[in-house]
Amino acid sequence: MRAYFQMFAGYNAWANHRLHAACAMLDEADYKAERGAFFGSIHGTLNHLLVTDRMWLARLRGETLPPHGLDAVIFHDLATLREARSHEDAALSSHVAALTDEQLAGVFRWTRIADGSVVTQPMWATLTHLFNHQTHHRGQVHGLLSQAGIDPPSLDLPVFQKASGLGFIA
Repeated sequence: MRAYFQMFAGYNAWANHRLHAACAMLDEADYKAERGAFFGSIHGTLNHLLVTDRMWLARLRGETLPPHGLDAVIFHDLATLREARSHEDAALSSHVAALTDEQLAGVFRWTRIADGSVVTQPMWATLTHLFNHQTHHRGQVHGLLSQAGIDPPSLDLPVFQKASGLGFIA
């Protein structure tokens, strides 16, 4: 199970890097334009992903959650956001790499920001949600890039697996 989540942490970083690089091809007005997405713009959606990853990493480490709402824009330009994203991806990858199979199978409790409900589930299910949430919103940004006239990069897991050698038998 540990290798599975290490692969997803690597995929998460890879996909984020590719998506941010594509966003850098937009001018600032197009990048920040209201596009009717749940978090408004491409910029708003990418900030949401960073905010939620910071929340998840704090939860996983047993730390106090950052004081941001789910729709907070904590970085106001793409360059600074990209740097923070890269740092967060490295921290998440490092955390996941340190988990044991026993920890992944163990019980994890967390509180949902949206409604205050307490969720109790195995750690592996929590990490599955974290990585699925990232994929969900990256898919939205992928579509928004298309609307903005940018050819979005492939974010398919097998493309990452082939490039990284993870999940392929030589």
